[in-house]
Amino acid sequence: MNRNNRSDKSIPREVQMKPQKLRQERWLDILNALPDMCFIVSPDESIIEINERGKAILEKENKYLPNRSIKDYVNPAYLSNVEGIIDACIKDGSTHRMEAEFKRSNGDILNVELFLNRIILDQKRNERGCLIVAHDISDRKKQELDLLRFTNLAHYTVNPIEITDAYGHIIYVNPAFEKASGYTKEEVIGKNPNIFSSGKHPKSFWNKMWQTISAGKVWVGEVENKGRNGEPFYTQLLISPIVNTEGDLVGYFGIHRDISDQKYLEQQLIHAQKMESIGMLAAGLAHEVGNPLASISSLVQIIQRTSEDEFTQEKLELIKSQITRISRIIRDLVDFSRRSTYEVQLTDINKIIHDAIEIVRVSKKSKDIYFDTALDYNLPLLMLVPDQIQQVFINLMLNSVDALQDSQPTPLNKNKQKRISIKSALLDDSLLIDIEDNGKGIKQEDLSKIFEPFYTTKKVGEGTGLGLWVSYGIIKSFRGEIRVKSNKDVGALFTVRLPVQS
Repeated sequence: MNRNNRSDKSIPREVQMKPQKLRQERWLDILNALPDMCFIVSPDESIIEINERGKAILEKENKYLPNRSIKDYVNPAYLSNVEGIIDACIKDGSTHRMEAEFKRSNGDILNVELFLNRIILDQKRNERGCLIVAHDISDRKKQELDLLRFTNLAHYTVNPIEITDAYGHIIYVNPAFEKASGYTKEEVIGKNPNIFSSGKHPKSFWNKMWQTISAGKVWVGEVENKGRNGEPFYTQLLISPIVNTEGDLVGYFGIHRDISDQKYLEQQLIHAQKMESIGMLAAGLAHEVGNPLASISSLVQIIQRTSEDEFTQEKLELIKSQITRISRIIRDLVDFSRRSTYEVQLTDINKIIHDAIEIVRVSKKSKDIYFDTALDYNLPLLMLVPDQIQQVFINLMLNSVDALQDSQPTPLNKNKQKRISIKSALLDDSLLIDIEDNGKGIKQEDLSKIFEPFYTTKKVGEGTGLGLWVSYGIIKSFRGEIRVKSNKDVGALFTVRLPVQS
């Protein structure tokens, strides 16, 4: 028999397997040199070989247990897809890439990117397998998740956000910024933020800002910008440098806090303070001009009764009408406290209280005062003039603010917090609004006089004595009442009662 034609069956199996074993050892040497996890898998998904990197990552103490299957490492949620791709890879020799999750022996989950290729295990026996290279992308997935969270935070926050490159060109704005500025994203990308400049800030203001952020520091300031429609919008702006892992400056992150409402309330307070000054003038006019006018009016009436001259009567009537006009102007000046539409409408008392608090609390005097509210949100609406009622609450709160400013600390209350408490409640057929402070209080002898016109317990020049009088008149016009309870150095409680109308 020809020795060269001997059947392989006559060769011992260990001799037949030797070339295959050598090939697998060479593969393993190559796989061990790779930085990623590598597996050689048979058609039944058993692991023929796993490299050292795979053992180190997946196995406890780098101890690989024999007779493992790729199923032992794949998260069940991905197993069906992985099995299908392994089968397709071995059958048609196609190359595949997919993302999956691996389970470590300690239960930890790894995000991996798999690359699958068919390999020939034994040419003669036509044995085929699958080479799986698994790249750990857990850090990348975490970064993608962090980026997604930041993107959603930036996109959906109510605060306007803008991001620029290192040269100050806008590369991102969120919807809140579009809404505040009036510009669309497409209109501002690539532009310099100075397109929003109102021109109200000096060049030195912006130079200081650029010096701060260029040095890698955070800058915070209040800015007045100009919207697309030309209207100003006020924000508190925080700008933070963006640096990469090497510490290089790559851009700037700016977040705005809209303070337009705060600026509006400040303007309202300034207006109220101006009105107080006008009230002081009105009080003087009412006293200094009112009495002489009354005397002149009396003399005109006497002359009218004693004179029958037609020309004289005509001129006296003219004088009388002008006196009436001057008297009316003085009355209007005394009723200085508000600009009002005088339109009676259904009014939400709690909203009026909130608005009044916001106006009063922006005052410098109120910065250390805590406003405590306990409002009943089931109150019915009342037919009132909203800005008149608001003026009442403003007057009462401003009096409380002044009382807290003038209060002197004692050994018993030197650390007390200055507080104004506002409550609303429904009692029987009336709405009750309490405004209470822990200020200097009111002397008992003054309680009966505080609602009188031109009466004030404040220092000269600090009050007109009209605020409580006007407030009292407004509440009375709506068939309500104001009551006060107070003790010196304890505080004061003003209670406004308004009837519920059907």
